[in-house]
Amino acid sequence: MRVLSLETEGFRMLSPARVELGEGVNVICGENAQGKTTLLEAVFLLTLSRSFRARTDRELIAFGAERAFVTGTVEAAGRERTVELCFEKGKRRSVKVNRVKKSAAEVSDCLKAVLFCPEDLQLLRAGGAEHRRMMDTAISQLRPGYRKLLSSYNTIYENKSAILKNWREDGSLLEVLDEFNEGLCRYAARICRYRAAFVRRLSEYAAPIQREFSGGREELALHYKTVSTVEDPLAEEAEIYEQISRRMRELRSAELESGSCLVGIHKDDMDITLNGLSAKSYASQGQTRTAALSMKLAERELFRADTGEQPVLLLDDVLSELDAARQEFVLNRIPEGQILITCCDEGSTRRLTGGRLLRIAEGSVL
Repeated sequence: MRVLSLETEGFRMLSPARVELGEGVNVICGENAQGKTTLLEAVFLLTLSRSFRARTDRELIAFGAERAFVTGTVEAAGRERTVELCFEKGKRRSVKVNRVKKSAAEVSDCLKAVLFCPEDLQLLRAGGAEHRRMMDTAISQLRPGYRKLLSSYNTIYENKSAILKNWREDGSLLEVLDEFNEGLCRYAARICRYRAAFVRRLSEYAAPIQREFSGGREELALHYKTVSTVEDPLAEEAEIYEQISRRMRELRSAELESGSCLVGIHKDDMDITLNGLSAKSYASQGQTRTAALSMKLAERELFRADTGEQPVLLLDDVLSELDAARQEFVLNRIPEGQILITCCDEGSTRRLTGGRLLRIAEGSVL
C-alpha cells in the first residue's frame, strides 16, 4: 500500500506541484513553517478526505484562492487508483475515485495511513477527547461504515442537546425527546462495541511492543472505559443498548434540569495502564513517550493484520523529540512499507539506509 504521486493546487501554502514518492522511506526535510506537515496532511486526506489539522474545509484553501485540489495516485491490493479531492468555499467537498464520484467513507478503501505527530507523544496524558479522536480515526479507516455511524450519532446528540437547552422556552420540544433518546441509545451501543473491540485488539498488539521496548520490565494494557454503566462494552449490541437506555431513563430528570446530555458515548475514554497503574498518573516522561510509540506501532500492525498490507506510515517531526534509543527503536520497527518522515535536521534519519530525500522551502518541493 503506497502513494505513487501527489498533486496539489490552492492547498494551504503549498505551491502547485506534482510530487513523486518512493515505495520505501521518503524524508521530507526543511525548516519550520515551510510546508512539511502540510504535505503529510495532503497525503492523509487521501485516506478519509478529512484533515487531521483543520476543523473546516475552508482552512484548507490557500489565501486568495476559491478552491483547493488534492490528487493522489495510490496503490493497494494490487490496484492503482486516482483519488481526487476538491474543497470549494461555500460548497461540500467533492470526492472522486478514478473520476467517479464517491462518498467520503468510500475513499478509505483506497488508502490507509497511520499518523504519528509530536502531540501523540503525550497521548497517555491526554484527555478523553484525544483518546476518542484516536480511536475514531483508526476505526473509520478499518471499517468504512463507522464514520457514517459516528456522524449519525453526533447529529442526534446535537439535536437532543438543543432540546434540553431550549425546552423551557418551547415545551413542545419534549414531544420528540424520546425519539432522539432511542436513536442515541441505538447508535451508542454500536459505537461502544466498535471502540471496545478496537481497543482490545490494539492492546494485544501494543503489549509485546512495549515489553520489548522496556526489556520486559513494563506491561502495557488498554481498556475501553464507558460512563454509561455499561457492564461489558464487548457484550451483544442489544444488551449494551438496554443498559444505556435504562441509564438514560434514570437520568431523564437530571438531563432536563441540567440542560445537557448525561448519557452516551461522547464522554467515554480509554484507560491506559503500565504494570497495573494508571499511566496518566504514575508514568514518567520517558514511559509515556515509549508507550505512545508502542500504541502507534501497534495500530500499524493491526492495520496490516486486517488488510494484509502495511499502511502508509506518516512520521511528522517526531524523531527530533526522541532520544537516540527511541529513534533507533522506531526505525527498527518499520522494516517495510512506505514511510514519510518530516524533519528539520537530516541527521535525525541517519540510521535509515536508502530511500528518497525531498527538500521543501516556502511551500515548494525541491
